[in-house]
Parts: sequence; C-alpha cells; structure tokens
Amino acid sequence: MSELFQYIIRYKAQALDKIMFYLSLFCTAIILLHIGFVRDLFWANMLGQSAIILFYGLFSLEFIRLFASVFVLKKINVTHFSSVFLSAYMLFVIFVRHVGWSGEVDFTRDEWAFLGVALVFLTQLSKNSLFLDKLYFNPTILFVISFLALILLGTVLLMLPRTSIGAPLAFIDAFFMSTSAVCITGLQVTNIATQFSFFGQFVILLLIQIGGLGIMTFTGFFGYFFSGGFSFKNQLMFGEVLGESKLNEVIKTLLMIIFITFLLEAIGAFMLFFSIDAAQIPDVGYRIFFAAFHAVSGFCNSGFTLMEGGMAGNVFRFNYPFQLALSSMFICGTLGFGVIHNFYTYGKKTVTAYIDRFIRRRRVVHKAHNFSFAHKFVVYCNIIVIALATISFFALEYQRSLAADESIWGKMTTAFFMANSARTAGFETIGVSLLSMPTLIMSVTLMWIGSSPGSTGGGVKVTTIAVALLNVVSLARGKESIEIFGRRILPESVSKAFAIILLSILSILLCFIFLNVTDGDLDTTALLFESISAYTTSGLSLGITAELSSAGKLVLMTTMFVGRVGMLTLLVAFIKDSSKKNYIYPSEKLLF
Repeated sequence: MSELFQYIIRYKAQALDKIMFYLSLFCTAIILLHIGFVRDLFWANMLGQSAIILFYGLFSLEFIRLFASVFVLKKINVTHFSSVFLSAYMLFVIFVRHVGWSGEVDFTRDEWAFLGVALVFLTQLSKNSLFLDKLYFNPTILFVISFLALILLGTVLLMLPRTSIGAPLAFIDAFFMSTSAVCITGLQVTNIATQFSFFGQFVILLLIQIGGLGIMTFTGFFGYFFSGGFSFKNQLMFGEVLGESKLNEVIKTLLMIIFITFLLEAIGAFMLFFSIDAAQIPDVGYRIFFAAFHAVSGFCNSGFTLMEGGMAGNVFRFNYPFQLALSSMFICGTLGFGVIHNFYTYGKKTVTAYIDRFIRRRRVVHKAHNFSFAHKFVVYCNIIVIALATISFFALEYQRSLAADESIWGKMTTAFFMANSARTAGFETIGVSLLSMPTLIMSVTLMWIGSSPGSTGGGVKVTTIAVALLNVVSLARGKESIEIFGRRILPESVSKAFAIILLSILSILLCFIFLNVTDGDLDTTALLFESISAYTTSGLSLGITAELSSAGKLVLMTTMFVGRVGMLTLLVAFIKDSSKKNYIYPSEKLLF
C-alpha cells in the first residue's frame, strides 16, 4: 500500500511540475508587461497585484511539492537543497511583506517577489531543458538554435516601451542590440547609457552573461541541480556542447565554468567598485550595479559600457586603477576556463601545502602539478601577444594619443589597456579614430588574432595563429610535423587551424562586399574595420555603426552571429557526413 502511495506521489509531483512551469511562465509574462510595457498607472497596479497573488500561489505549490517529496517519500537528494533554498527565500519575502523591514535594503518591494517568480520559472525551465536530448537534433545544431532563441527573446524584451527612456526601439535596432549583446560583440546603434532605462540596461546585462557562457551551459547547470542529475543522454548532449570528450567529466566541467565565471566576476566587481570615486557616482546602489555590469561585460569581452560617451570621453579616461581592474577581467576572459581552472587548482594546492606545513605543522608530501600541454601552449601564446601588443602600442602612440597621459605609468597603463582590449573586449579609453594608421593596422591584426580557445572572446584564436606560424617554421626547417615543448602537434590540428584562418578571411571579405553594396556611400576603411570587428566580436568601431542602413545592420548581425558560433562549427553542423568509410584512397603529392 505504501509503495502505491509513493507511486501516486511521484506521478502527482510530475503533474505539479507541469502546472508550476506554465503558471510561472504566465506570471513571468505578466511581470514583463508590468515592468517593461504598461505605462498607465491603473493597469500597472493591476498587473503588479496579479503577479503578487500568483507569487503566493507558486510558493504554496513549491512548498507542497517539497513536503510531499521529503516527508512522505522520506528521502533527500540534490533537488531538495534547491527547493529548500527557493521555499526559504519565498517565505522570507512573504514574512517581511507582512511584518515589515527596517534595514537599508527594502525587501518589501514588489521586485523581490518578482525575483522569486523568476527563480521558480528558471527552475522549471531548466528541468524541461534536460528533455532536449529526446529531440533528434545534432547537439551542435541545438547549440546554434539556443543562440538564435536567446537573440529573439532579447529582441522582444528590448522592444518593450519601458526599456528605453524615449521612444521604443525599432525592431531592427532592438534585433541588432540583442545580437550584439548575445554574441558579446559590443557594436551599438544606440547608446545604452543615455537611451536605456535601468530595466533596459539590466536586460543587456543578462544577455551578455547568458550569451557569454551559452544558454545551454546555464540551463544545464540549473537543470542538474533542480532535477537531481543528468541522464546518460544528457551527459552525451552537454559533453558535445561543452567540448568535453570524457563523460565522467561533463558535470565537473559544467560546474567549473559556472564557478569560475561567478567567482571572477564577483572579484572584478569588488575591485571596480572601490576604484570608482564616490563623487562620480554618488548613489551606492547604482555604483554597485555599475561595477557589476562592467565586471560581467569585461569578463565576457562584450565591450558594453554604461559611461556616457564611452571611456574615451569620460572621467574614467585617466582612472588607471579602474582600467587595470577592467583589463584584468577581460584578460581572464580571454585565457579560457580550462587555463584559469588549472591556475586555480595549482594555487589551491600551494596554499593548502603552505598551511599544512607552517600552520598545522603537518608533514607535506610534494605532488607535482603540471599544466597540460594545451594550457601551457595557450599561456605562452597569450604572454607573447600581450607583451608585443603593449610595447608596440606604447611605441607607436607615445607622441600622439598617449601624450595626454602625463606620467610614464599612465602611458603604459593606457597602452596595456588599449592593446589588449583590441583583441576582443572592445573597450576604448582612446577613440579608435584618433589612432595613427600603423596603430590601426596593429589593432585590426589583434582583433583578428583574438582570444584563446574555450574562452568568452572571439577572433580566430591565438593558438590558431601560433600553429600556422609554427607550421611555416617547421616547413622552412624541412620538418614534416610541428614539434614544441617535447610534443608533436597532430596534423588534424594544423589542418583545422588553416581551415579556420581561410574561413575567417572569406567571411570578413563577404561581409565587406555586402556592406559596400548596402552602404557604399560610407568610408571604405570604416566598412572594412566594421566587418573585421563584427566577425571577431571585438566591438571596436570607427563610428559608422548607427549610420548603417537596415540591410547593412542585417549584414553585420549575420557576421556577428557567424563569428560567435564559428563558421567551421556551422559547416560541421549542417554538412558533416557521419557515415563511416571502410576504404582509404592512395596518397598523392601536389606541387605548390
């Protein structure tokens, strides 16, 4: 009898999950209408009260589901911890709404209840995302579709009347801004600092964060906690999306990406907050949001800023601590999650060994911690590019744009910031149009080189260029393979590097040709610069983005999307022949 009762509880729990999903979806839609669309006071109050009533209903359903699962089935798993946290948060909000709150942060505001609704919807959406493995989609195609869906959702949100301060954004402009944010590019057709409301800026922040990590990464992370784990097919699907070949490492990789992201962004926001003069942003609440926005924008290498006129025409032009804090964020973003995790584990082992040896007085057994070949290669490549780029910018602009910086320290900081921002971040303390032609060419080269594989940045990737150059050196020496650090790079890696380089050049040329067709009246150099910036998701511009026609904006949007997802990834997703061949043709040599 008890087994039958438990079966009924499990069945009802599934039905309850469906009810909560649709109810939270409906409530989220009401909240979006309330926050972003309705300006009439009467209807705004009606929608707000409706959302609060639904919030109470969702809390009741969440509590019933948790009670039935824990106290009736008498078991606790990973899903219950998230449910306990969510129920406790909602109970806290209900309590303070009835009793009152006297602290600095007013938890009686409706926004805290709206956050609870959003969390419920997120949990239910994440649970449903784990059933995507039942669809007969190539995981790569699913990855592409997830980006398109996020862009379209962002477009709808940015078109809401209360997103902008003045008139609502036109569809093409909202579509462009959403694409730029999701593809972490930073090209803008409108100034988010002056034209967007706080709600609009928050939407941009969410699009940058989710786009930087990938919506599949987010839904997979929350789905793991809220559903109790991954099935075997889930692990196969997310392993393909994350590029993890070992199934037992999929969950670990997913958690590592989320952990590193939030940890570094929190540290970055902390550094940025204390580098801002309180006189510049008196409101503490907005200063926190300002720091958090730029920490996320920096780590995700998006280049969006809340500074009116950008950093170049702002008091932050000579705020060197702010520049160093921000540059540390986008450099961490360009290194890649695997490299950062390797540094993290190395630092953790070193600190633990130090504590055990000198504080706890325990015997320490030394264990070698070696960086993998791939991570070591990435670190060396980045060090070389960072050093050469900074020194070159300093030398080329010393008597020109850097003349405004009075001290050598200031000149070096600005050179370091600008040279490394050009690679993929897109922030600028000196207007790109003020740079000399040699510096502009160097910046374009850095944009094309880009960041590291497995990072939030764009470009063809620094390792791709390094492998291509090493291949030239190996051929010049008469060697048939590339040898470095006591290892031989596989021919497949060399072939892929040259394929990526060729496809990037073709994509940029196509974008440039189409822009000349749609906006041929604009400066040719600016159009070429815009094409490279869009494909490499750098975000730097010579100031013509807002002047482009609707057709020109569509060309740039397509280029940004292709650059973010990867042309080779798209070709593999739609053209790859999965059938096995049981034969090998004879090999022949060609003349070059």
